Amino acid sequence: MVNLNGELINQLEGVLNTTNRAFKYGDALFETIKVKDLKCYFIEDHYFRLMASMRMLRMEIPMNFTLEFFEEEITTTLIQNNLEDARVRVTVYRKDGGLYKPISNEISYLIETIPLNINRKEEYKIDLFKDYYLYSGLLSTLKTTNKITNVLASIYASENKFDNCILVNEKKQVVEAINGNIFIVKGTSIKTPLIDSGCIKGIVRKKIIELISKKENYTLEEGVISPFDLQKADEIFITNVIVGIQVVTTYKKTNFKTKVGKELTLEFEKLV
Repeated sequence: MVNLNGELINQLEGVLNTTNRAFKYGDALFETIKVKDLKCYFIEDHYFRLMASMRMLRMEIPMNFTLEFFEEEITTTLIQNNLEDARVRVTVYRKDGGLYKPISNEISYLIETIPLNINRKEEYKIDLFKDYYLYSGLLSTLKTTNKITNVLASIYASENKFDNCILVNEKKQVVEAINGNIFIVKGTSIKTPLIDSGCIKGIVRKKIIELISKKENYTLEEGVISPFDLQKADEIFITNVIVGIQVVTTYKKTNFKTKVGKELTLEFEKLV
């Protein structure tokens, strides 16, 4: 069962029609939320990021779309699907109709749930995806449904037997991984790309920055990272809400340590 605007319906039924703006124009946002024991991790962060993104895209936020409503709708959908541990996707899109110019800024929402599968690998190989670029700027920081670069990078990774790929922007700066933010470690310095580079304002990215900032033995920098910096790093790790922290073991011909990434993983898991 999926939740479409508060109505639980069979997901095999027709959910979207041909005038759906998420389908036709990518006029939509989404949040991926980790749930364990019916607890939505970092629910406030997800909610407020979604609200801020909706405002940027000039979507009309319904008066009843409160944090409590948001969480209750997710929980109702989970219970209906007999799931306590799940990966939840909430998609918000402008209501059907119009061409580029919508006929309304009112929104619809769709909540989907699947069983939670956390696949953190001990050996993790990445490469650089150079065929197409992400673009720096505020729109790239939003979790919209326009993810064609990520799709193509995923196909490239699969064809070449990589676990992930690093995406760059039009300035040839490192932005993020296909499915998460990226951090590099060099000595006692930990660095992650600036939001201005075009990276997603990741929930776990924010938590890891807060965690590192409290540690006396490491310094945290948000700055420009070049592809060459990846090869010079001592460690690389990728963050997202489902896995948390995934350490990288190989980039091209460079093998990495994993000490700092695993240390931060243990500390991060105490937060949840």
